[in-house]
Amino acid sequence: MLKEKVIFCYLLLFRVVFAIFKLSPQKQKVTIVTSFEENAWYLHQEMVKQKVPFKVIFLCKPSLLKGFNEKFGEASIIPFETPNFIYWCKGIYHLATSQAVIVDNYYAFLSVVTFKKNVECIQIWHAAGALKKFGLEDKTIVNRSNVAIKRFKKVYENFHKVVVGSEAMANIFLDSFGLSKKNILRTGIPRTDFFYEKEEQAEVKQYFYQKYPVLANKKLILYAPTFRDMELDQYDIQLDINQMYHALKDDYLLLIKLHPAVKNNHNYQKLYPDFVYDFSEYRGINELLVIVDFLISDYSSVPFEYALLNKPMIFYPYDLDLYQKERGVIPDYIQEVPGPVVFGTAEIIRLIKNNQFNLERIREFSHKWNEYSVGKSSSNLISYVINKVH
Repeated sequence: MLKEKVIFCYLLLFRVVFAIFKLSPQKQKVTIVTSFEENAWYLHQEMVKQKVPFKVIFLCKPSLLKGFNEKFGEASIIPFETPNFIYWCKGIYHLATSQAVIVDNYYAFLSVVTFKKNVECIQIWHAAGALKKFGLEDKTIVNRSNVAIKRFKKVYENFHKVVVGSEAMANIFLDSFGLSKKNILRTGIPRTDFFYEKEEQAEVKQYFYQKYPVLANKKLILYAPTFRDMELDQYDIQLDINQMYHALKDDYLLLIKLHPAVKNNHNYQKLYPDFVYDFSEYRGINELLVIVDFLISDYSSVPFEYALLNKPMIFYPYDLDLYQKERGVIPDYIQEVPGPVVFGTAEIIRLIKNNQFNLERIREFSHKWNEYSVGKSSSNLISYVINKVH
């Protein structure tokens, strides 16, 4: 109850400040609100390449600010959703006076703002596909108050367009956000352009092998599980790393990339210094996908992009029945995923040692979920935005 009151007061203030700034003249400007770096980076590169005829403002999470400032050069970057009142007001001003707004996540402020009539809010969701339920389809929504559910729906109503990489994902968005087909924008997912850039991938490999020479000498296994809502602060990896260490240490290394929302309470890299490398703090994940030979995941969206590389993956949904009951996963999960589904570490070890995977099944999976993400997604989206703004 207290949390809802705090949210209500915050959003009420946001609405008032937005309404005041909305009285200002509209600018030839696009504002991008981002919680993740990769989509924003590829859009930035494309806008520089196309020399867009409008100003671009990035509103980013404070935790991303350092990386953005290092990588985005002269771009206008402002920390968003910060206690700093001046930055907070600047962010709202840009949102209220832009001709287009691009977001990459759920943002509660969208429930209380009404953009000018010619403004389009474009959602570039941070997942290229979905194995777990989210939005209105998330089973945990029954635990939310009616006020919260109403707020969710208002946010989704402000997604005037949602970028998709496939019809499969478009259909999921229709249900998860309560949208209609007119809201779907079939440009492809910007960050997937990386998987078509061979030179950029070669540079990534060179960087990792220079910084971590040991990575070049062994086969690499990446474990990238999704988060569990009740385990964000107390997450225990369910792999038997000791078992994997004794079975695989001679020829393999295990890389761990936990979800950004998860706090890792165990230093596995210290326990197994010649076998485990924890990249949970590494920004993004696509670069890691390029260097690894095997992916182990569960309900994460990582496999949808990894499939573009056509490399083996193993699915380890150790809590499938419970997760299906509490959160929800797609129908026919076991048949849908493009790799073996296992429930124990011994099975994972056997599969990796035998290295027998159906790569054709991975190609079919990628074709289904990445049909519009074919290397021109950033260009497609920026061209669309230019036509809207210019």
